[in-house]
Amino acid sequence: MRDLNTSLQQLRATDLYRQRRVQDGQQGAEVILDGKSCLAFCSNDYLGLSHHPEVIAALRKGAEQYGAGSGAAHLINGHSRAHHQLEQELAEFVQRPRALLFSTGYMANLGVMSALLQRGDSVYEDSLNHASLIDGGLLSGAILKRFKHNDVDDLASKMQRSKSSEGLIACDGVFSMDGDIAPVQGLAEIATNHNHWLMIDDAHGFGVLGEHGRGTLEHLGLDAQQVPVLMGTLGKALGTFGAFVAGSEELIETLINNARSYIYTTAPPPAIAEATRVSLKLAASENWRRKKLQELIAQFRKGASQLGLELMSTITPIQPIVIGDNKRTLSCSQKLWDAGIYIPAIRPPTVPDGSARLRVSFNADHEPHHVQKLLDALESLL
Repeated sequence: MRDLNTSLQQLRATDLYRQRRVQDGQQGAEVILDGKSCLAFCSNDYLGLSHHPEVIAALRKGAEQYGAGSGAAHLINGHSRAHHQLEQELAEFVQRPRALLFSTGYMANLGVMSALLQRGDSVYEDSLNHASLIDGGLLSGAILKRFKHNDVDDLASKMQRSKSSEGLIACDGVFSMDGDIAPVQGLAEIATNHNHWLMIDDAHGFGVLGEHGRGTLEHLGLDAQQVPVLMGTLGKALGTFGAFVAGSEELIETLINNARSYIYTTAPPPAIAEATRVSLKLAASENWRRKKLQELIAQFRKGASQLGLELMSTITPIQPIVIGDNKRTLSCSQKLWDAGIYIPAIRPPTVPDGSARLRVSFNADHEPHHVQKLLDALESLL
């Protein structure tokens, strides 16, 4: 039996040990963590909808109507009217024939790949893809091939050498730790040329990018023919919980019948679906939230440049500051915490070795004076 204590000691020795902080109260710009009031720049609640009064009211009303849980899997009797209506509204929003709810984005990615891929097929993934996409590829039984980050030429080269006639290209729309946007147009062209599926995980673009908040594909002007499989999460910009896959009638029916992570799990609570229906409407109609995000991002990037901080090239709310060394990154995070600002240290294996960072993320709850406080605190670290 493996000595777990030795493994934990090794994590501590390499500054890779992780610990949780306990939050009291709602998400927001200012939160209570471990009993301490602080300014948080780490949430994925990008539009600030998790605590919107109308969303909370819909959750409460949904619980009164449907109860606290769904009671069964979707294919038994856990598929409520609330779930069905949300699927229809999500499909309409992303302009696709159908949408299918999953309990989490992780389960959605595993479900799609298990349903669409077989042994002997190939799955091509960006080297910085989210762990759920990597795990989905590994568990599918297909041959997993990873191409250099955002390098369509490397992808094309790998596909030309492949002996598989069937396969799938899977990629994040917005990369969760770098915040940059994938070259989806190039991926789509290669997928079409090789008659492969293209799947985009838009967890961090959905609700945030595009004039109407439809995500990375709207931002880039791409349609369902170019990207036949779209995954989005509901627990980030929409502020609730769960995920969905959108695509053709045939795709969704295939997932219903073959995606193990859909078939063999209890459906999310219908009350969550009712809350999400409201947050979806708010995300679509209140474009000021996306505009405010861009103003905050612009303020931060300008201030960081004046401080001499080198940022990655990203227009999204994810604005990482790469420090590199694990110990130094932890030290910077602790100094910010002492100053009343919470930005956890992101270290391997979440990011590649030598690229530990402070993953700064903004949401619509932040105000300009919050950004300035962050910049002042960062200046003291230089």
